[in-house]
Amino acid sequence: MRKYSITATLLFFLSSTLFADTNREVVLDFDSPASIRKWRAVNDGVMGGRSVGRYRLTDQNTLEFFGYLSLENNGGFASIRLPSGDFNLDKGDSIILKVKGDGRTYNMNLYAQQNLGGFSFRQSFKTTANKLIEVKLPVDQFVATWRGRVFPKQKLNPSDVAGLGILLGDKKQGKFSLQIESISVEHGDEK
Repeated sequence: MRKYSITATLLFFLSSTLFADTNREVVLDFDSPASIRKWRAVNDGVMGGRSVGRYRLTDQNTLEFFGYLSLENNGGFASIRLPSGDFNLDKGDSIILKVKGDGRTYNMNLYAQQNLGGFSFRQSFKTTANKLIEVKLPVDQFVATWRGRVFPKQKLNPSDVAGLGILLGDKKQGKFSLQIESISVEHGDEK
């Protein structure tokens, strides 16, 4: 009887491990300097603020978004953006972030325009200080924003997503650091 329960447990573990992520596709990882070449920093300096946000590839093959958030001169945001990519998103999909943060709340932004202009579609996520976590962001729950204002009637067509970004704007002055190990898409049942 004991042998059976160990075998059954092992089979359950193997089947759940092997098939758990079959609908998940890694769209961005950070295994070489080329993987961060198209990213760019956009901070509140464009509006007179004093925040400094930067990014780099770490020795652990993560994209680190780091800097100092300042509230001076009506500032208060720092961001990094990737203006291009084929994200293959559809209704019912989710974006999965593997991140190690500092306990602050960040935003994931999706853009439907190649130049990243117009609305950004935003969803917040909380990090746990110094702990690698997985964050699941359903595509259908992103809300349209423009210059900090929410536009609930604007809806995101997931197949139009042409760029993405990470933004910090939690109104807490000070240093910040977010390491991103990977960005994946978990496809819903509709595909």
